[in-house]
Amino acid sequence: MRVLIFSLAVTLMGFTLGNEIPSEDNVLVLTKPNFDNVIASNDFVLVEFYAPWCGHCKSLAPEYAKAATKLSEEESPIKLAKVDATQEQDLAEYYKVKGYPTLIFFKKGNAIEYSGGRQADDIIAWLKKKTGPPAVEVASAEQAKELIAANNVVIFGFFPDQGADKAVTFLNTAGLVDDQIFAIVTDEKVIEELEAQPEDVVLFKNFEDPRVKYEGKSFTEDDLKSWVFVQSMPTIVEFSHETASKIFGGQIKYHLLLFLSKSSGHFEKYLNDLKPVAKNYRDRIMSVAIDTDEDDHQRILEFFGMKKDEVPSARLIALEQDMAKYKPVSDELSANSVEEFIQSFFAGTLKQHLLSEELPADWAAKPVKVLVASNFDEVVFDPTKKVLVEFYAPWCGHCKQLVPIYEKLAEHFEKDEDVVIAKIDATANELEHTKITSFPTIKFYGKDNQVREYSGERTLAALTQFVESDGEGAPAPAVSEEEEEEDTASRDEL
Repeated sequence: MRVLIFSLAVTLMGFTLGNEIPSEDNVLVLTKPNFDNVIASNDFVLVEFYAPWCGHCKSLAPEYAKAATKLSEEESPIKLAKVDATQEQDLAEYYKVKGYPTLIFFKKGNAIEYSGGRQADDIIAWLKKKTGPPAVEVASAEQAKELIAANNVVIFGFFPDQGADKAVTFLNTAGLVDDQIFAIVTDEKVIEELEAQPEDVVLFKNFEDPRVKYEGKSFTEDDLKSWVFVQSMPTIVEFSHETASKIFGGQIKYHLLLFLSKSSGHFEKYLNDLKPVAKNYRDRIMSVAIDTDEDDHQRILEFFGMKKDEVPSARLIALEQDMAKYKPVSDELSANSVEEFIQSFFAGTLKQHLLSEELPADWAAKPVKVLVASNFDEVVFDPTKKVLVEFYAPWCGHCKQLVPIYEKLAEHFEKDEDVVIAKIDATANELEHTKITSFPTIKFYGKDNQVREYSGERTLAALTQFVESDGEGAPAPAVSEEEEEEDTASRDEL
């Protein structure tokens, strides 16, 4: 009898232990057998679908674990979990994971796309906003100080009457900003203890100016949202995997990029002098410091057509103007020269900086003609020619696969004096009239001055038919989802 009871106990213990969810650094490790159970038994679960070889996933891992640990210490009902999408392909396919990392938040079983930042505080702020009230109600000065000490950024609204117009605007704004923690104080005694006035909005942060009061002329949700975004970022933001989403996804669409080398001491030499200038224009331009020593940042140098011997240097980019780039007149990186650069940009006296390679002496020697910015218009807009141009990127895998097919296409039309088959490196040559957003892009320029983009299969037969039909005979269906995803990823990895 005792043996039977002991065996039953062991069996039950084994069942319990076998169903216990494994974890690493307070992050639950999910697989297909335990996934549904975890989602069903927890109201709030943030799940990261990752690949072990993914650099962005590796950068996220310590911040993700830090967020999970902090939430665990707070005894929060919010759980963080991860799925190795390369091992759990059925799960990844079911949730339409197309890139890494992909984060999905499950709120009472309902999947919501994660749109927060990649740092621990950003993750926690986003999750708390999605699971609680838009603003934490603070009842004492001690509670306020604890909240300020525990977070990089907290935005306080001091409103004795939560029904007042400004209080409603503040709370509405809090609901719109997912990546920051908002707090509201209604007790007038606590407001006084915190050295504030009724209807003040104050941003507290643990870097630079520790306390910033909202001084805007108007009090709207858009105004407050923009102010919070600007003031919650450093005056000069260092570019990294963690900050990239805030830099490119924020409200500020003009960026002053400072290309500096940490190993050469440029950060110490230049940033302190440039901070006052950056601060003066921070409502309109975000200043970003890029460490050119980092291998991951070389693509950004290539995007601007820069060599390492041009560092230190500054560039300006306008995201809403098709990523238009601007170069200062002077290579000097002083406060005066940078301010003149910014003023010239806003005055409209700067011309776009278009990249161009030197024209090779043998550009026309082979069947595939080589175009650069300087000879593009002369060749392509020749009214006596039909010209097919491939806009490519040297690092694009699909462009490399196209090379032998494109060369055979050029050989096929080599004796046809009316046809030119050409290519241009679109990462090193820019055209004012043509913007390329994916690679390879193939365009046909007819004698009738009509431009037709090719969207057919990348085969010799299909491309030949397209040229022979003056750009009218392209079979449509062409790019698989996998191929389209790779093209997009190539374009976006600056």
